[in-house]
Amino acid sequence: MRVLSLIRSRFAPVLAAWIDDPTALLAALDRIVPSREVQHADYQANVAMPLQKKLGKPPLAIAEEIVSQVDLSDICSSVTIAGQGYVNLRLSPKWIAACLTEAFADLERLAVTKVAVPKTVVIDFSSPNVAKPMHVGHIRSTVIGDSIAKILKFLGHNVITDNHLGDWGTQFGMIIYGYKHFRDDDAFAKAPVAELSRLYRMVQNIIGYQNALGNIPKLELALPKAEQKVALAKQKSDASPKDKKLAKEVANAENQVREAHDELVKAKESVAESQHNPAFLAVANAHPDLNSRVLRETSKLHEGDAENIKLWEDFLPNCKAEIHSVYRRLNVQFDYEYGESYYHDLLPGVVEDLLARSLAVQSDGAICLFLDGYEAPMIVRKQDGAYLYATTDIATAVFREREFEPDVSLYVVDHRQSEHFQKLFDVLRKIGINHTELNHVCFGTVLGNDGKPFKTRSGTVVGLESLLDEAVERAWQVVCNPDRLNSSGVEFTEQAKRTIAETVGIGAIKYADLSHNRTSNYIFDMDKMVQLEGNTAAYIQYSYARTRSILRKAESEGTTSDQLNSAMLDLVAGPELTLGLQLLRFEDMLTQSMCDYLPNMVTEYLFETARMFSSFYEQCPVLKAESPETVLSRLRLTDLTGLTLKKGLELLGIGTVERM
Repeated sequence: MRVLSLIRSRFAPVLAAWIDDPTALLAALDRIVPSREVQHADYQANVAMPLQKKLGKPPLAIAEEIVSQVDLSDICSSVTIAGQGYVNLRLSPKWIAACLTEAFADLERLAVTKVAVPKTVVIDFSSPNVAKPMHVGHIRSTVIGDSIAKILKFLGHNVITDNHLGDWGTQFGMIIYGYKHFRDDDAFAKAPVAELSRLYRMVQNIIGYQNALGNIPKLELALPKAEQKVALAKQKSDASPKDKKLAKEVANAENQVREAHDELVKAKESVAESQHNPAFLAVANAHPDLNSRVLRETSKLHEGDAENIKLWEDFLPNCKAEIHSVYRRLNVQFDYEYGESYYHDLLPGVVEDLLARSLAVQSDGAICLFLDGYEAPMIVRKQDGAYLYATTDIATAVFREREFEPDVSLYVVDHRQSEHFQKLFDVLRKIGINHTELNHVCFGTVLGNDGKPFKTRSGTVVGLESLLDEAVERAWQVVCNPDRLNSSGVEFTEQAKRTIAETVGIGAIKYADLSHNRTSNYIFDMDKMVQLEGNTAAYIQYSYARTRSILRKAESEGTTSDQLNSAMLDLVAGPELTLGLQLLRFEDMLTQSMCDYLPNMVTEYLFETARMFSSFYEQCPVLKAESPETVLSRLRLTDLTGLTLKKGLELLGIGTVERM
């Protein structure tokens, strides 16, 4: 039930008599919202005050005229005016009960209607580099993208999910070079992906060391020049101390000095650390200019060299198998997995098309697009003929446009790629992709307790598989510890306990990520994630299990399903009416969460619902209510609460258990 849309539809004809601009009318209707002061109203309409100037009347008089004309008699128990013209709406308990009864008649959808005009939405998310195991950094794109896909699909949109795998390019040039020169055959036989990952890191570290070593002289020259700029900027600023532009110039110059200094220190520290490792140093010296060697291996792969193609084909199945094992645990599926390699043959045509349109030009041997508003160009082909991510992304968008004809394309990628996507969308519009709404659904970084990107004590990025294992183990300790189970009087088989721990542990990691606004960084704290109290998946899962426990007890005491299904909802007491209204807002919340693609609105709703259920249960006896009719009514409310919590978690990709 879309309560908000229904209420706004009743106000619309009244306001339309005064507001003839459709955009202004929608803006006015947007002023009808759920009330923040729940003690006064369920919904509030602040539509009178903005009309004061237009109508030449005081807001109070306008509000009285609106109330006299709008028909809410079947929905509201009271419509009152407060303050200078706020219209307060209190929904009728009988109407709320009738709407919730509709939800019981549609248990699969809980009476959530599908959108009248569905859109085709392509969602690009997760997209790991298959050359190495997935790590904690992949969790955000994966769970945010999956939840958005599930919610949009539930609301009735045609959703197409595509995992744009990094299965091509320089990373495979690194692995191929590493495999040819540094591999451990026994290690590869036992654990192919782990060995390939080691080779990738080894080559990457050598290139990093060699680049740092070569950059130090340049950085040492750049620092004095940056300091000179500061001195000159300060001279000009001192001569005109009130000139804000010159003051800003000084600040920018000082910032450049800090950056140059930090970069130099970082390069020297990196080199010093490497030079204290004789074994590493010997390998690095034996393979000078490794970056160029890797690029040659990459070029050979792209040109169809038989040996490199064979190695790539051998590596890929093992890499994909490991990634898919993580997706299975996360319960994430994709409609398509078109990796970068899928588009390789299309890239020359993309560049030729951009040149033919005069959007791209040759610059220092590379093919570039110089876009208004950006300092750096978008490079689509390098001097050596290699293509870049930008080229592949253009080819991918053109392919999706042709194959799927999307109304909306969402790219769930971290905020560091914001400028790349701004440029990409600019280019796509220039080549004619104008009807598709292009959206970079960006997100912040997963941080450790030190406020830095989350890593292990050794400084390596945390592998996702091991993180999931740890979460399940922590969940076992919290949910399945003997003391808790003994005090609850519930016995579980070992298999049941394993299922509970897996469900709670995986849910904990997903929920912790989704409960934060996606645009924010968040601190990864495993201890908090698995707690049974607070805004955690475990708390919501436990609340669901509690509703099932109450229903099982009612059944053991003789309540039949026929009695429950035919019972009338009667929302009398404050806590049950509050809970009923919250359940009624489920569809509005889902719709609102997808306006800006914010799954955290769903977690906030579920947490608030679970808290309201706890208050209801404490203040309104269910099985020991004063009459059989009240028992059945409250059982129905309990049942619907559980079903709503379960559906909400399901839309976030999180499971539930019947006992916990």
